[in-house]
Amino acid sequence: MKTLFKGLALAATLVSGTALAQTQGVTNNQITIGSIQDLSGPLAAYGKQTRAGLQMYFDELNARGGINGRQVRLLVEDSGYDPRKALLAAQKLVNSDRIFAMVGHIGTAQNMAAMPIQFERNVPNFFPVTAAREMYQPPTPLKLAFAASYFDQVRTTLPDIIKQKDAKRVCVVYQDDEFGLEVMRGGEAALGLVNQTFVERTTYKRGATEFSSQVARMKAANCDLVLMGTIIRETVGVLAEARKIGLDATFVGTSAAYTHLIPQLGGPVANGFYAMMTTAHPYPDDPSQQIRDWAARYKVKFGEDPTVFSAYGWQIADAFFQAANKAGQALTVESFLRAVETNPPAQTPFEQRPCNITPQNRLCNNDARLSQVQNGRWVVTRSWLTGAAPTN
Repeated sequence: MKTLFKGLALAATLVSGTALAQTQGVTNNQITIGSIQDLSGPLAAYGKQTRAGLQMYFDELNARGGINGRQVRLLVEDSGYDPRKALLAAQKLVNSDRIFAMVGHIGTAQNMAAMPIQFERNVPNFFPVTAAREMYQPPTPLKLAFAASYFDQVRTTLPDIIKQKDAKRVCVVYQDDEFGLEVMRGGEAALGLVNQTFVERTTYKRGATEFSSQVARMKAANCDLVLMGTIIRETVGVLAEARKIGLDATFVGTSAAYTHLIPQLGGPVANGFYAMMTTAHPYPDDPSQQIRDWAARYKVKFGEDPTVFSAYGWQIADAFFQAANKAGQALTVESFLRAVETNPPAQTPFEQRPCNITPQNRLCNNDARLSQVQNGRWVVTRSWLTGAAPTN
């Protein structure tokens, strides 16, 4: 009997050890990853396009055999751009679906809500679609970011615009949350470099659709340049109201407002609007044959032209593949992180910027450039500027 008990105890120990050694989300033939997108809220266009870019890449990858013989299973949950829903979605993906990594999660406040759930279970937050500094600061192993921060986009780029436009009365309108505050703080830092301060600050609540009071305040302050911590409809709403009441100023947004939807929805009022950006919008007639071919495949698959958020999704998926592939057959979170740090993923074909993630720096690079809406189309007007090195 004692021998039987010893045998059972040994078997239990072996089973327990095997279970502990099993990496969450990884089996012999599959890697399960998750993403949280806005599929029903104010950023649904962004979320659906990012999801499509991710799905296109992984579908094509799986057709080629996957990653070291494993198929990639992508699970997508809807946050509706609500941090509370993002938290619930993270709990489902991490604890019930047991994902290996969260990839391309959209939204600043939404990522802030989800990350504690992920990190508790050792689930990396891989290349979220937000440029908030919290995505890589403070530097911890499970944070991996690719987008130049809103703060540094503004701090680096805005002084040049102010000098070029000879702006003397700079104002800011921004969303009253973590995203908008990052833009505003970047503006404060930029203005400090040219010995100015904001002459007017005005905010709006997430989901707002009416901006007459904010624009009236900026007109009363005689603003000649307006920094905008806005996204889609807020950008168009502010521009339309400014045109309506005659606020003649230079309007500048961040990469959050760099989308084909601004000229599409805004029409003539969007012409002249500037946005800081990284990846360029992939027009079907792009000079790059590789991007034109990719855009054609995307349209065949989804029945519409791709957008810059489609490109983000594809880039993020490609970077995930590069790291997981280099991690080898024995894929664990630790081997995945080592692969990112020792063999940084190349961001091609959409960008040729270097990626340098280290244990101390969890951001690919902090480079940004400037585009302007000209005749209903985005045109790059300022080449790459390098932001400050990320700090702890």
